[in-house]
Amino acid sequence: MAYTLSSATEGQTRSVGPQHCVTRVELSVTAASLLDRDVASKSDPFCVLFHEVDGNWVELGRTETAVNNLNPVFGVKFQVDYHFEEIQKLRFAIFDEDKCATQLYEHDFLGEFICTLGVIVSNKKLDRPLILANGKPAGKGSITITAQELSDNRIITLTLSGRKLDKKDFFGKSDPYLEFHKQGEDSKWMLVHRTEVIKNTLDPAWKPFTVPLISLCNGDVDRNIKVLCYDYDNDGGHDFIGEFQTTVSKMSEAQNSVEVEFDCINPKKQKKKKNYKNSGFIIVKSCKVGIDFTASNGNPREPSSLHYINPLGSNEYLAAILAVGQIIQDYDTWVSHEFAINFNPTNPFCSGVEGIAQAYSACLPHIRFYGPTNFAPIINHVACFAAQALQQEKAAQYFTLLIITDGVISDMDETRHAIVQASKLPMSIIIIGVGNADFAAMEFLDGDASVLRSNSGEEAVRDIVQFVPFRDFRNAPKETLAKSVLAELPQQVTQYFKQRNLPPNNTAPE
Repeated sequence: MAYTLSSATEGQTRSVGPQHCVTRVELSVTAASLLDRDVASKSDPFCVLFHEVDGNWVELGRTETAVNNLNPVFGVKFQVDYHFEEIQKLRFAIFDEDKCATQLYEHDFLGEFICTLGVIVSNKKLDRPLILANGKPAGKGSITITAQELSDNRIITLTLSGRKLDKKDFFGKSDPYLEFHKQGEDSKWMLVHRTEVIKNTLDPAWKPFTVPLISLCNGDVDRNIKVLCYDYDNDGGHDFIGEFQTTVSKMSEAQNSVEVEFDCINPKKQKKKKNYKNSGFIIVKSCKVGIDFTASNGNPREPSSLHYINPLGSNEYLAAILAVGQIIQDYDTWVSHEFAINFNPTNPFCSGVEGIAQAYSACLPHIRFYGPTNFAPIINHVACFAAQALQQEKAAQYFTLLIITDGVISDMDETRHAIVQASKLPMSIIIIGVGNADFAAMEFLDGDASVLRSNSGEEAVRDIVQFVPFRDFRNAPKETLAKSVLAELPQQVTQYFKQRNLPPNNTAPE
């Protein structure tokens, strides 16, 4: 997890207010190469999002149905609260809609993908294959999930209409709808919002809609937005009418009965016809930017937080620090942290384990917690120190990294690689799990069941990780936890120096 200082107004004392432990995240879903379950046409897919609650999958929401489409780009977004302290398992299941079905299981299953929300937030954009119920691949089907942190609580409400749009239907007029797209980090246009379809008209008036400003333009009111207009067809082959680009700043000129009008341009027609002017007009009748006050906040001062310090002045993090640290500190005079919890990044060192505990307790009222939870950076950071000790001629320096975690990890592949590389260095890693979460990932890193491998297949040259869940020692003397956690450390130290043929630093003369 990362720690950042909460801001204070210049000239004011930094207050101890609510802590932002929860982040609202918007998830966008697209799919590609889906299985075709329909005989006379293509599948009509929709996506259902579930989250795990007490071992059961509970539905959070559904997208719209993409008619006759094996490569859907869903307009409906999922908004979920990202709790950095929790393992939030999500299941994205895609079905082919059967209009006669009344229960979800009656729709044809096209595949699913299961992961944690932390993994999605960490990657920002995740592209993974779909899996069938039997564990086999769903053909070439894949799903892409994009995460957008809704850190900006501004919202935009738009009211639009069209005028003199091109006629696309042979027996009628057009059934127009609009799509709003923003440009991603890869320069590709990404769907943000799709309006409803207005039937049989060339002068549609769409219902007002509201979207987060950060979703529409990343919070930048001068960032380009592309608006596309289509004629809806029941067979899924929607006809392109035209497009234009604009910004929130430009649309915001639509105020107090003043409308903003845009030419709807079809580039192909524009190239072919010399006298081409446009394919109609899109009018912004109203554009309002406001603040959304509904975002939920967590608070480590409440007992529900693992960082809550009880009336006795302790929590599981502090208990673990003290139990293990009081033994480890006898072998060194300082302990280093990747994050300067003493608020002094130029000198981020604490004096002994008591110094660490004091710094941890003191920093809680003044920090904000953010995900994702990445282990690889701190492992690589300590590995840099250990790498400098490779030139030692005697067994003088060995480094121990203590990680206290709630079990959430967002960079498993990077962490596996970091541990495999660190196994070549004079260092060990102790992991203590606090809380009641699923620690399967930590047990996997421990490597007791099998040799840990990186995602490229490289094996760790030795076992350097020891994991222990704190809950197994809640009612035991703190010495019991320390004994269990440190049980493998002496063997790891001697094994390393023996492999290097390095004698102890204090070898007695013969």
